[in-house]
Amino acid sequence: LEVSWEALEHSGFSPEQLQGSLTGIFMGICFEDYSRFSDNSGNPSKMDAYNSLGNTRSIAAGRLAYVLGFNGPAFFLDTSCSSSLLSVHLACQSLRLRECNLALAGGVNLMLTPEATIGFCKLKALSADGRCKTFDASADGYGRGEGCGVVTLKRLSDAVADGDNIFALIRGSAVNHDGKSNGLTAPNGLAQEALIEQALKNAKVKPSQIDYIEVHGTGTSLGDPIEVLALGEVFGQQREENRPLKIGSVKTNFGHLEAAAGIAGLMKVVLGLQHQQIPSHLHFKQPNPYIPWQKLPIRVPTQLTPWEPTKTTRLAGVSSFGMSGTNVHIILEEVPESVISQQLTVDSKQVIERSHHIFTLSAKHEKALSELVQRYQKLLKDDNFIANFASVCFTANIGRSHFDHRLAIVASDKQ
Repeated sequence: LEVSWEALEHSGFSPEQLQGSLTGIFMGICFEDYSRFSDNSGNPSKMDAYNSLGNTRSIAAGRLAYVLGFNGPAFFLDTSCSSSLLSVHLACQSLRLRECNLALAGGVNLMLTPEATIGFCKLKALSADGRCKTFDASADGYGRGEGCGVVTLKRLSDAVADGDNIFALIRGSAVNHDGKSNGLTAPNGLAQEALIEQALKNAKVKPSQIDYIEVHGTGTSLGDPIEVLALGEVFGQQREENRPLKIGSVKTNFGHLEAAAGIAGLMKVVLGLQHQQIPSHLHFKQPNPYIPWQKLPIRVPTQLTPWEPTKTTRLAGVSSFGMSGTNVHIILEEVPESVISQQLTVDSKQVIERSHHIFTLSAKHEKALSELVQRYQKLLKDDNFIANFASVCFTANIGRSHFDHRLAIVASDKQ
């Protein structure tokens, strides 16, 4: 609920303005650790109506739609590790079908009780040192991580027409299942190849146009080679020698977020496209000997790497493979110059020149208002922040909810 609110504010939408709208909720959730506090208390008399209502996974999505007043589709997804990326895929499908006009998609993972960790230890799925050492010879499993991520999705034509701030485009996506493989939790390289090829087809791009893949990359001796070999089969086609495919995994930074892993990888790629840099892949010291690196047009960046421009636009893929066998791949593109020029045209028509502007802030408590003021002071003092002051005022006034504790300032510029 908190992160969804932040996602809306980050997009410039006031939740109040969206009440009654066809806004969809698509959330990935695997575990319900919190419910075990009451279920395992040993005293059934302590349970009340809220233990059931408050710990049901479907209610998590339903509560978001209820609190925010949304009338679009709202449901939770559980395909284990691919849940949150599947939520993005299905949200895009819903937007295309016009079931909704705006969508919140993401996932959450919290570790509050030991049962799941004990189970993964019994499966020998976890790394002894708690680190995901993806692609490294020492890879011995993954480290569990916590997190929540939510993105705001909208049809491109609507976003341009409304003058929204666009961070990246989702060109295409695909979902499939491993089917009958070497084991329920074992990855299937052929299924991964078919998945990525379908996503590329849906995105209408060639394998040679993809610069970077955010891999699933949990850091297992079995899974890593299968994934890299599948990438080699798909992206080795007609690839220039001086443009190897770069691959990495955000799991090496803060662990495997399980239900929220896919959305974490997607956010990393969007930030990379924005900053035109590929983050370094950690814990890669001795390449996995079961991967024929010399024969593959693939490289692992171990330091911050400039994302060089291409003849068209920068393109990347994000993979998320569920322990359930459900696999998802999404193709992302940086915002093309044509879209940026359309946005500027829309913005220029909307800007009204004034000598002074009203800048408003509000919060539910006096202390919260003070903290909000300090954050804006820091933002406006930053020399790298170049947004138009009128736009800052517009977003603060229109794109935010208004509460009881308020501040209003009349100013001619940010100084």
